[in-house]
Amino acid sequence: MSASASASSSQRYDARGLICPLPVLKARKLLAAMTPGEVLEILSDDPVARIDLPHFCAEAGHVHLDLIEDGATQIHRIRRG
Repeated sequence: MSASASASSSQRYDARGLICPLPVLKARKLLAAMTPGEVLEILSDDPVARIDLPHFCAEAGHVHLDLIEDGATQIHRIRRG
């Protein structure tokens, strides 16, 4: 796999049903195992995650690309720093 292909690779994790701080802890663990530039998509239904995940990204050097809300589900896309 080329470097550009891995940079666009992504993983998805369903953290629905988990409450603070578990979505952030799961994101931290998954991102640590990923290559810089890869994207993690994490689903959450914890209202606090819309604050916690962007804050975690800013502190840890990752890029919170966007947040899409689909009903009660939040879809966060994070690029590993």
